[in-house]
Amino acid sequence: MHKRGFASDNNSGVHPRILKAMADVNHGHVAAYGNDKYTAEAIERIKGFFGKESRVFFVFNGTGANVLGLEALTKPWNSVICAETSHIHSDECGAPEKFTGCKLLTLPTPDGKLTVDLIKKHMHGFGFEHHSQPGVISITQATEMGTLYTPDEIRVIADYAHTHGLHLHVDGARICNAAAALDVSFREMIKETGVDLLSFGGTKNGLMYGEAIVFLNPSLADNFKYVRKQGMQLASKMRYIAAQFNEMLKNNLWLENALHANKMASLLAEQVCSLSGVRITQKVQINGVFAQLPPEVIPPLKEEYFFYLWNEETYEARWMTSWDTTEDDILGFTRLLKEMTGSPQG
Repeated sequence: MHKRGFASDNNSGVHPRILKAMADVNHGHVAAYGNDKYTAEAIERIKGFFGKESRVFFVFNGTGANVLGLEALTKPWNSVICAETSHIHSDECGAPEKFTGCKLLTLPTPDGKLTVDLIKKHMHGFGFEHHSQPGVISITQATEMGTLYTPDEIRVIADYAHTHGLHLHVDGARICNAAAALDVSFREMIKETGVDLLSFGGTKNGLMYGEAIVFLNPSLADNFKYVRKQGMQLASKMRYIAAQFNEMLKNNLWLENALHANKMASLLAEQVCSLSGVRITQKVQINGVFAQLPPEVIPPLKEEYFFYLWNEETYEARWMTSWDTTEDDILGFTRLLKEMTGSPQG
């Protein structure tokens, strides 16, 4: 068995209940392209979390959810305001620009979070044909730095966006971890704060693959079925995506997985925070730990427990825990790091 590392929650396996749910729908023929009872059930289940008026569309992956969602909210002459660390800017290979035609206007942040004061920098040029027109503010919940927006912080940004005729998009690749950490419902965090569109992640929380695009403002989804088809994200055998969401959202599996992943990150941070030469750089709020390390320990440590360097210049590592991370994984990793840093064995 491959050793569990801390590179990404994408590296984790599929939860056994999710695999069983896929197997349970793997019999007979059903109508393709989402015209089946399993997809209808999953859509209704998601609406139960976000509101019956919401519109739900399944896609294969997070980049597809973000890109097609932004395409639905924009025209090619619009711009999208986001953090420099946002996935749409730093990890999607220019796909948002390519497929929407929009310009991304980025902002540096110390913790991955946008604020109205930061956003104001890009709020100009309205009505001026030589300037891209701000059309969307995109935030990530939880952020790529492992930090969280409170519902009140999201509401402030949503109100500001709507006052100026913009939409608010939320990249929710780790939305389950965020809701678990904040102890709030999806409705409280997303619907009731004024979010227009959510990329609802599942892959990082125990699914094999599959994300959902949730329009909280249903009028924005009127032509989205065509956008999804042209964007090559319409699954013919959609029942297998739907079955995963049905199981994840049933009996609080989503919450169980997210709470465990978050708990493992807290344990990891607790174990390493006092080690020689180790400095945690961000609040540990979900399932990610960011820490600066002595440079000499990084290569051998990565050989044993693979992870990524977030910032090679400052020797800052990112350690992600998952639904299947165990306490033994944490203790084995920290025991090795103690030895490498010459820290006292506790």
